[in-house]
Amino acid sequence: MPANNALRTPSDLGENATRDVAAALTTLLADTFALYLKTKNFHWHMSGPHFRDYHLMLDEQSDQILAMTDEIAERARKVGGTTLRSIGHISRLQRISDNDAPYVTPEDMIAELASDNRQFAAYLRATHAAADEHNDVATASLIENWIDETERRAWFLFETTRR
Repeated sequence: MPANNALRTPSDLGENATRDVAAALTTLLADTFALYLKTKNFHWHMSGPHFRDYHLMLDEQSDQILAMTDEIAERARKVGGTTLRSIGHISRLQRISDNDAPYVTPEDMIAELASDNRQFAAYLRATHAAADEHNDVATASLIENWIDETERRAWFLFETTRR
């Protein structure tokens, strides 16, 4: 999503890179907020015999996800684009689905978040591909770390479901 002239940040990546990378990052940012809020939702509504362990794990994971948001948005601006402006904007772009159910079992919460984190890793890889296409090594480098963090979250969630 290219910036209008008042918000244009000079970049040597070119117009196509600005458009493609900023758009990919903005969609990724919407997914990041959706995953953050779902993780917090499940953290707040956790119950059962493993409450403390799950509650603390989801709190740690949500903090990690939230920490990504500013870096993603600022990267979109650094390449010359703009980014999210509202909750409505997030809802129009997000690919991670919400869960508004009045009750979700702890096991279903963990399984859903494991699946969402695996899907999020795929979205990160697709954004990495857009950065690679335009030789945007800085964006690619950031994403590589986020992929590792996301795979770790998915792994912890998966291991939690083992019986």
